[in-house]
This record gives sequence, structure tokens and C-alpha cells, in this order.
Amino acid sequence: MEAGAREAPAEPPQEARAILNVYDILVVVFYFVFVLALGIWSSLRASRSTVGGYFLAGRSMTWWPIGASLMSSNVGSGLFIGLAGTGAAGGLAVGGFEWNATWLLVALGWVFVPVYIAAGVVTMPEYLKKRFGGQRIQVYMSVLSLILYIFTKISTDIFSGALFIQVSLGWNLYLTTVILLVVTAIYTIAGGLTAVIYTDALQTVIMVGGALVLMFLVGWYPGLQEKYNAAIANITVPNTTCHLPRSDAFHLLRDPVTGDIPWPGLIFGLTVLATWCWCTDQVIVQRSLSAKNLSHAKGGSVFGGYLKILPMFFIVMPGMISRALYPDVVGCVDPDICQAICGAQVGCSNIAYPKLVMELMPVGLRGLMIAVIMAALMSSLTSIFNSSSTLFAIDIWQRVRRKATERELMVVGRVFIVFLVVVSIVWIPIIQSANSGQLFDYIQSVTSYLAPPITALFVLAIFCHRVTEPGAFWGLISGLVVGALRMILEFSYGTPLCGEPDTRPAVLKDVHYLYFALLLCGLTTFVIIVVSLCTPPIPEEKLIPLTWWTRHRHRSPPSLEGHYHSHPLRDGKPALSAQESQTENSDLKKQESPAPTQSCWQKFYFWFCGLSPTPTPILSPAEKAAMERKLTSIEETPLWRRVCNINAIFLLTINIFLWGYFA
Repeated sequence: MEAGAREAPAEPPQEARAILNVYDILVVVFYFVFVLALGIWSSLRASRSTVGGYFLAGRSMTWWPIGASLMSSNVGSGLFIGLAGTGAAGGLAVGGFEWNATWLLVALGWVFVPVYIAAGVVTMPEYLKKRFGGQRIQVYMSVLSLILYIFTKISTDIFSGALFIQVSLGWNLYLTTVILLVVTAIYTIAGGLTAVIYTDALQTVIMVGGALVLMFLVGWYPGLQEKYNAAIANITVPNTTCHLPRSDAFHLLRDPVTGDIPWPGLIFGLTVLATWCWCTDQVIVQRSLSAKNLSHAKGGSVFGGYLKILPMFFIVMPGMISRALYPDVVGCVDPDICQAICGAQVGCSNIAYPKLVMELMPVGLRGLMIAVIMAALMSSLTSIFNSSSTLFAIDIWQRVRRKATERELMVVGRVFIVFLVVVSIVWIPIIQSANSGQLFDYIQSVTSYLAPPITALFVLAIFCHRVTEPGAFWGLISGLVVGALRMILEFSYGTPLCGEPDTRPAVLKDVHYLYFALLLCGLTTFVIIVVSLCTPPIPEEKLIPLTWWTRHRHRSPPSLEGHYHSHPLRDGKPALSAQESQTENSDLKKQESPAPTQSCWQKFYFWFCGLSPTPTPILSPAEKAAMERKLTSIEETPLWRRVCNINAIFLLTINIFLWGYFA
């Protein structure tokens, strides 16, 4: 098999399409039909005509689809390609990114979600508006989140999915990507979060099952160390060591100065990035907010934590095996050869996983693995599309159109998904021409320049009463400026090729991006606290129930709903102040009933957009208050609270054992 691989540099990897069998094609087609059918089915049974129904699945989800959706929303095709590629290039340490997530998922369920539910929010920027007042932080966070999604999530997922399609199928890149985007957009637009979560659950089963099959086909850990250490390409760059596998490839914790992923950065710097990803990012938190109660949100976090243990074994290690089997292709170091193989001079580790799939998987199962990667791509894209439409409709459109009706928000959210699909398609050639390198490093490094200020703000917002709106805003701005400067330098200089001298500034070559994330978080925290201490504090009663310390307290009936509190979720829709309520009631009274007879197109429009042709019934103040108490309750039955706590402790015990074993 090695001999066959060593001929590969002479021919492009697209040649793998010749071994695709008709049965593989049938498996892929069946997968698409099944996913679309499941999406339509879940769309039909979903509550889609209200803000809470469309964007939070009606607060009706149980623990297992939430946990599966947490996994598949995060493990997109970018993670499949990126994790395996970084594992091929550097060894096991990148698996620590997955195991670190377990701790933050527990923090999500036990620390962050109780505050979010008690606050009655739909989006994370909405929480910041309630916590601090004003609107500039809410709009800033919404816009920054959408930018982060486009540059780190949508773009990398489409790039990695396109890379896999090119390597495995040889299909037309644009046509395939458009089909993928259209299929995902259809059930995301029609079904909202309910359809996304149920299809995510199916795709998690496919991803885990297919990846485990591949893992057992390529062999297990004991023989890997010897094969990986001997994986050296025939053609190397003279007087360099970049072709040699790392001596610490099988250690999670590496030297704090010379390590490619230094252990202080892996433990502390990564925790800063993971806190943003798992505890404050709309894509992830929205799944937990859809839980029918707090115990199900906690159960989903624990189940997701168990699933996040697996990628080390079915993505990272197979990536290392791919380098051991195909050292001349996956482990190439000569820039000209790498350019011929995969179109990137800095290396071809990104093709580690698709190369393994196309060479080793038998007929039928190869089609399953193609479906696995497409499942990963589609599940992450649907999650991003749904969460992005939520951010846009709730946090941006409502600022532009303050009297927007609920029906208008539903339509705007769906139209914004169409806009994202168009942006995604236009972005394909830009990603193709970008310097790919190690995709996972790109995702994490860009995140480390933009996310730490958000982490600092949310942690302080939840735990520190003294933080004020000016402190929060100027902390975010200062963090953004410093992070953007580092990101501009990173893209200006680029990564030196094998054998080239590193002429980058010291802030780039000597400060690892995980260390930078830690420093940036500390700087933002300092600015937030200093500015907050120089400004008047927020009155204590305005912070109920918006912090960890006040989450169980309820606001007194007198009108405190002013500057700091707006739109708690009631009856699956934003609850309004007295003045807004009167306006909405008058708007509803003005609504005209639709004509008794509707054309087929009108009926399809109302069904597809989940809109009711009749006006929404108006709840009495007492009914609204009862609905709000139910939707913002964080009470748990003692039995299920104990069950969740015991499972969380067991999960963390397994996690500590794995860290110790591979450290």
C-alpha cells in the first residue's frame, strides 16, 4: 500500500473518483432522500409560527437530540478535515481540543444555561442588552457573531466539504455545493430549530457509526506509534527537519516554549476559546435553550460531553494512520510536490481523512463515509443558518423595525437564510484560492483573535454585579482592536514554507495563538473592570434574574421592565412592556383575516413559512404571566437533579483518566 501511495505525487488526488462504485452513489442518494424526508417530517410536526417555536423549537426538546445536535453542530466537515489533518501533521495533542470541550459543556449546563433561561432570552446579544441596557453592545455582538460565522464556520465548512468532494467524487464543485446548500436551506427555512435538531441527531448517528467503522478498519493504537514515527516522505527539503514526525507526537501535554501546542495554552488558553464556543455562542447555546426544562438541558450537555470524547479515536488517530500509510502524499514537504497534490504549498495534511476513506473503505461503506462528511457539512451549516437568522431577526431587524410583527420576524429570518446561502456560494472561490495549510489551526487562530473579549464579558456579566455598560462596551472594543491587529499581521506575513527563514515579527513567531487568547482575555477583563469602576453601578434590582447570584429571584410586579429588561420569552414570543403591548394588540386588531379562498401558491406560502392565516390569539395579562413563569423556570425535581449531577461527575472522571493516560 505504501508503494502505491508513493506514486501518488505524480497524479492529482481527484483520480480517486475512478474507484467510486454505483453502490456508493446509491448510498449517497438514499442518504440525501432520507435526510430531506426527515427534515420535512420534523417541519410538519414543529411549532413554527412563533418566535419561540421557530427559533427555540417551542422549548420542547429532550436531552438526547440536544446532546446529539451539540455534537454534530460542532463536528462539521471542517472539523473532520481539520482535526485529521492536524493529527497527521503533529500527533495526538489536537485531540485535547475535543476533550477540553467536555468541561465547558458541563459549565454550559450547570452555570450558563440556568442564567439564560431565567433571563428569558432567545439570543446571546439579547442577554447582554438585558444585563447592561442600551443597544450598542447587542448590535455589536450580533454583527461580530455573524462575521465570525462567515469567516470561521461557513467558509471553512464549505472549503473542507468541497475538498472532500474533489478528492473522493470528482464531481463539479459548484454544482455539488449548491445542491448541499439548497437541501440544508429547505428544511432549515421550513422547519426551524426543530427540523435542525432532529436531522442533526440522525447525522450524529451516521457520523459516529461511519467513523467508527473506518477506525476499526485501519487498526488500533498499539501499532500506530511505530508506523507514524517512520512516516517520512521520499522527497524532502535538504537541511531541514520539517519532514520528520514530531518526537512528542504521542503526548497531549507538550513543552510550554517549543511545543506546537504548548500545554499551558492547551489547558488555559484553549479554555478561553472553548468558553466562547460552548457557553456563549448562539449556535451551541440555542440548542440548550430549546430544552423542555433545565434537567434536559443538563442531560444534553452530559450526552454531548460523552460524544466529544470520541473524535480523538475516530478522527485524530485515523489522520495519523493516513500519514503512516501515505507519507509521500499526506506527509509531503516539498512545496512544488504539495502544490501538485493538493494545491497548497505549505502541506497536504488536510487530505488525510478523505485519502484514507477512498483508499481503504470497501464498496458501499465508502458511500456511507461520503455521506458522513456530507452529514457533518450539512448539520453544521443548518445550525449556523438557523442561529444566524435568529440573531438577525431578533437583534438587528427589531432594532431597525421596532414595531415588526411576529409574522414579519418569521419571514425576515427565513429570507436571511437565503441571503446566507448566496454569500456561501460566492465565498467558494475565495476559500479555494486561500492558503489552506492546516485548516484546524486556521479556525482556532482566527477564533483566538476575535473570541476572547466575548468570553471575558460573559463571565464578568454573569458573576460580577459591578460591571457596567460603558465598561462592557469599551472592553469589547479594545479587545477587538488588539485581536484584529494580530489577525492582520498573521494574514500579512503568512506561514513560512519548509526551509524558509521565519521573518515574522516576534509577536507572531514567539507568541502562540493560545497564549495570545489568554493575554487578550486578560486585557479585556482589565479594561472592563477599570472602566466599570469609573462609572455608576447598575442598581441591584435591575440585575434580577440576570446573574448567577440572582437567577432564582423574581422581579417584583411594579414596572421594572424599562431600560434594562425587554422581550422575555412568553408563549414562544417576545413579551412586551405595557406600551408595546398596547401597540401590538392594536396591530393585531388591525390585521385583516385572509380571504376565505386561497390559491395553491398562498397555501404553500403559509405552510412553508409556518404562518397561520388567522390572527394570533391575544393572551390576558394573567395568562402571559403564567406562561412567562413556566418558560423562565429553572426548578428541577430532586431525582433528575441528582441523576444529572452523578452523570456529570462520572463524565468528568472518565475525562480526567484519558488526559492522564495520554498526557
